[in-house]
Order: sequence, then structure tokens, then C-alpha cells
Amino acid sequence: MKHLKIETILEVYDSLSELPENIQELMHKAHEARKKAYAPYSHFNVGAAILLENDVIVQGNNQENAAFPSGLCAERVAAFYAGASFPNVPFKALAITAGSTKSINKTPIPPCGACRQSLAEYEVNQKKAIEIFFMGETGKVVKAASIKSVLPLVFDSSYL
Repeated sequence: MKHLKIETILEVYDSLSELPENIQELMHKAHEARKKAYAPYSHFNVGAAILLENDVIVQGNNQENAAFPSGLCAERVAAFYAGASFPNVPFKALAITAGSTKSINKTPIPPCGACRQSLAEYEVNQKKAIEIFFMGETGKVVKAASIKSVLPLVFDSSYL
């Protein structure tokens, strides 16, 4: 029997100040977006910002709905807006910040499974890795060099 060994390498930074300036700015845009999230049910606000190849930054935040699961996550709001507004412009980096309105969150929060799958579609189509940076409201920042670092067995159109 053969075994498949899958390893994920993530970089962990103690604070946002350890990252390059352009990524600090990207995360600040994600923080701005998080403050505008519509999350009256979960009280869990998420902000996302995508740096495009043309250096435009697109923001998104989670949008909840009383008819679960009709809402949408911040990452997909930003990605779908970028795809609709800037078709064929590759994504360079994604920053995500998440926190509760009831307590301070210092734990880095990665994208959910649905967002990982959606982001994988963009990464596969552009044939270029998307760096992902995620954090709580404050504290450590985690960097994944590619969506494949957080979703190693990507399902894409090659299986169809």
C-alpha cells in the first residue's frame, strides 16, 4: 500500500508590522471592510481585501440573511466583485480579518471551506498562486503562499 503524504507550510508572524507595507495596507483595507459587515445573527464580522495584479484593492465583508444560508462570506463577496469588475485581472494577495462583536478575537481565522473552493477556481484559472494572509482582530498573522496550502486537494474543472 502506498501512502500520500500532504504537508502544509504556513508562515506565522507575531504582528502585522512584520509584513511588507503593501500587505499591511491590504490588511488595513480588510479591517475597514470588517467594520462594515452585516452580521446581526452571528455577531461575527469578517472583512476581506484582494490586491489585484493591476494594484487595485477590492474589499468585501460578510453579508448575513435571516434566511440561512442566503448570506455570503467576505472572501466570496470580494472575489466575486473583483471577478465582475475586473475580469481577467489576476489576484495577487488576499487579506482576511475576523472578529466577534461580543469579544476580542486574537486567533487567526482562515477562509471557510466554501470560500477556499471558490478561491481555488480563481487560482487555477489564473495559473498563478494567490497569497493569503489571515488574522483575528489583532495579534498573529498567518500567511499561506497559495490556496493549495489551505486546500491541498483542490477540486477543479480538470475532473469534469
